[in-house]
Amino acid sequence: MEALLKWAAELGVSDSPSPSPSPPPLSSSPSGTTASSSPSSCLGRSLVVADFPDAGGRGLAAARDLRRGELVLRAPRAALLTSDRVTADDPRIAACVNAHRPRLSSVQILIVCLLAEVGKGRNSVWYPYLSQLPSYYTILATFNDFEVEALQVDDAIWVAQKAKSAIKSDWENATPLMKELKFKPKLLMFKSWLWAFATVSSRTLHIAWDEAGCLCPVGDLFNYAVPDDDTLLEEEDTAELTNCQQKNEMNNSSERLTDGGYENSNAYCLYARKKYKKGEQVLLGYGTYTNLELLEHYGFLLGENPNEKTFIELDLDICSVGTWPKDLMYIHPNGHPSFALLCALRLWSTPANRRKAVSHQIYSGSMLSTENEMGILKWLISKCEDTLQQLPTTVEFDESLLVFLRTIQNSSNCRTDVKRSGFEQEFAVFLRVHQVELDCSGNNQLPARLHRSLERWELAVQWRCNYKKILKKCVSYCESLVHELPCN
Repeated sequence: MEALLKWAAELGVSDSPSPSPSPPPLSSSPSGTTASSSPSSCLGRSLVVADFPDAGGRGLAAARDLRRGELVLRAPRAALLTSDRVTADDPRIAACVNAHRPRLSSVQILIVCLLAEVGKGRNSVWYPYLSQLPSYYTILATFNDFEVEALQVDDAIWVAQKAKSAIKSDWENATPLMKELKFKPKLLMFKSWLWAFATVSSRTLHIAWDEAGCLCPVGDLFNYAVPDDDTLLEEEDTAELTNCQQKNEMNNSSERLTDGGYENSNAYCLYARKKYKKGEQVLLGYGTYTNLELLEHYGFLLGENPNEKTFIELDLDICSVGTWPKDLMYIHPNGHPSFALLCALRLWSTPANRRKAVSHQIYSGSMLSTENEMGILKWLISKCEDTLQQLPTTVEFDESLLVFLRTIQNSSNCRTDVKRSGFEQEFAVFLRVHQVELDCSGNNQLPARLHRSLERWELAVQWRCNYKKILKKCVSYCESLVHELPCN
């Protein structure tokens, strides 16, 4: 990490609130390192690297008290790993990429450029950064069949399978280019492509000139923050924050990071999203995501996600009865049906010959009648209960399984812990999938590849458990409303 921070400083990356002088050109010495008289670290004035075991792991903490909207990190274009930067530095890669560019997406090209730099090893000018990247990821596409099935919900399973299929297709289409570049056999494998895709998916920042985005050394150490409700801003910070946001406004709705952007100063600038006390973890928002989307693109989920959307299976006539898109008909984390779902059910449960006459009342969000409201609430209760009964396990089982999985990941004697847990059968299936004996090897500890699989299994169980909890909340909420409705 010290080497990375020194290397980044040499490229002009800085957490200083005042602008830094222009960085020297990026060039490598025979050993693959850069030479410069820049500071020994790009951090220390506003940020420091710290570990947050219960909140994302390694991240960035405030080195001092920070104001909301204050600049906390600046990374000049020279420090951003982009496909145009790699091709500009290597004519051979540029020639091959340009020949294949018409049939490859910008993401495929960035992945090829990333793998090309990985293949150079210490001779890559990006080596200090590449050597600090995670060796594995937990995005949905990395889940094996066992871990995907552990999601239990058909929609989630379909998302995982679709994601992996799309990535495999991209890999197959890009393989001729990688062979032309004479990639080593290991880098031609799907496993390497999946790693590079996960790196791009989970770590890139939005830039206007490349849809694939850029990799920002040090800038990708920030952990995720759920988007705030701007109505809660402190009055004294509002003017300052507005000024910061106006000068960093980005029109592209596909931006990954909402708390910064590439500015006219030819640097990526990142800002504090709220006040931070010295030592607090500084977080940045990537956007508004459900837990399944966070898992798909970033490889983690939140226990309490205010942006979560829980979908239940709806008949076609419910989805088509009004003008609401299907993705707006869901259940909120607190169990309340969304406005669109509630309106669609009210209209659907109204006789066809009366729908036009009452549509204005429904679109305003008003209840039509006690009978209509009672009917849709009971329908929701029945639907949620049926959905829960069709799933293989209960919330209580999943919560116990989560405790077991966390215990096993920290266990020094998994055989003993498994026997005590009551999950021998489930763990035996897990071991068979990985073709490992139940004694967990001679020292009773699991190999690293199984620890990674356990981490993904835990994420799948955590996701389905949250899904079921929201359905149960919906049942409780609807039952309370039924009891409050006046009797006919």
